[in-house]
Amino acid sequence: MLAILGFLSVILLLVAVMSKKLTPTVALIAVPTVMALIGGFGFEVGTFITNGIKTIAPTGVMFIFAILFFGILNDAGTFDPIIKRIIRAVGSDPVKIAIGTAVLAMIVHLDGSGAVTFLVTIPAVLPLYDAVKMSRTSLATIVALAAGTMNIVPWGGPTLRAATSLNVPVTELFNPILIPVISGLVLVILIAAFIGKKEKSRIGEVALANIENNAAEVDPEKLRLQRPKLFLVNILLIIAAIGVMISDKLPPQVVFMFAFVFASVINYPNVKEQRARVDAHAKEALMMASVLFAAGAFTGIMKDTGMITAMSEVIVSIIPDALGKFIAVITGVISMPMSLLFDPDSFYFGVMPVLTNTASQFGVDPIMVGRAAILGQMTTGFPVSPLTASTFLLIGLAGVDLGEHQKKTIPYAFLVTIVMLIVAIVTGVIRF
Repeated sequence: MLAILGFLSVILLLVAVMSKKLTPTVALIAVPTVMALIGGFGFEVGTFITNGIKTIAPTGVMFIFAILFFGILNDAGTFDPIIKRIIRAVGSDPVKIAIGTAVLAMIVHLDGSGAVTFLVTIPAVLPLYDAVKMSRTSLATIVALAAGTMNIVPWGGPTLRAATSLNVPVTELFNPILIPVISGLVLVILIAAFIGKKEKSRIGEVALANIENNAAEVDPEKLRLQRPKLFLVNILLIIAAIGVMISDKLPPQVVFMFAFVFASVINYPNVKEQRARVDAHAKEALMMASVLFAAGAFTGIMKDTGMITAMSEVIVSIIPDALGKFIAVITGVISMPMSLLFDPDSFYFGVMPVLTNTASQFGVDPIMVGRAAILGQMTTGFPVSPLTASTFLLIGLAGVDLGEHQKKTIPYAFLVTIVMLIVAIVTGVIRF
């Protein structure tokens, strides 16, 4: 019963969001609540939602203050010189811009943090996309693919969880799949070039030729808000904020609270101007924060009702004995879609032990299952999953709809996982 309710929750959520029958905020709260009530949990739903919100609260706070921080820096014109230099370097060619975005996201994601990747990459290149009139959905897709594939790094959350679950050194799990991962990164760059080419065709050569001339036309109000003399100060503020966040000296939410304070006081010391800048970005911050807390409600209900555990047991039980020796390959194929059903802890510490135990019974090395799993589960799949706060951070920063993002990104993410799986099988990293 719980498994059925769990699968229905995920399916109805995806259908409601992708078809735009409900907003993400409403769907994330309403769908699992109805299923929990059908399951007989009654007023316990309130406790489940509260538990889920508690886990998401730090990310929600971080998101609000990150939006305000980067919003103020954007108002101050901090990113304008950077964008102008990038345009001079790559021109207004969407193909080069798309490839550059993918490479930038890969480099930034070397720290293994999706939040940092999105907070650094998207604000840096979003003005460029807007200037060239490239789709923000394309930006979100490219960054998601790059960050998702890079999330397989041995210090990334999914790989560490898999190694811990298998009780093996992380190098034993990751090192053999280095070539498949590289092939995935190459494919991401090719996909970025393909998306850039489609954008170039959509925008048109004539429009692109006039981009730099149009960029010279500056809105008087925007010009009034700019603080060109504070460019170096603002850049140092960004570097300091990211550096402290990566160093783990302070929690991310605290870092951005402090960063917001400094950015406000330095760029707009007048109280009226500070209030105006907050008001200018409050709507965006509030809208996406509401989605984040709604995602916390969804996760809390799915976990505390036991739906996720029940779903994992069903998935394992439906694998026929005849396919037992192919369990590693099967895991690889379903790994990316499983990101839509299971959060990383539930999968790697709940589902995967059952899969590896089943694999052992069929003479398959459990580590093969682990390698297959990290090719997609909360790696390529994490930036599209409604179970991760990073997904909402990504779409919030890019200013895109969750349903549109999922429809465009999921097929590409699945393709990257399958290609890596094929390379892993060909190279003997995953055998059956």
